Amino acid sequence: MSDFDERTQANMDVVLDEVCAVLPSGGDHESRRFIAEQLILAARAGKTSLGELTYMGRRALVHLQQRSAASGDTSHCG
Repeated sequence: MSDFDERTQANMDVVLDEVCAVLPSGGDHESRRFIAEQLILAARAGKTSLGELTYMGRRALVHLQQRSAASGDTSHCG
């Protein structure tokens, strides 16, 4: 994540932990990775504020939950 300044990196870390806190055990590796990738994409698009990243992180979480529900797999998302 060296592409980003310290504030953006800190915001991304906070949002990742906050969003994943609603997942069982803080989320499995694949769920956390997906959300982190979405946060990186958002930051690269210029969405670096805490509010913007939180919105994008929550969108990623909803996407995971919908994908999990559609497949009938509830092991990744709560």
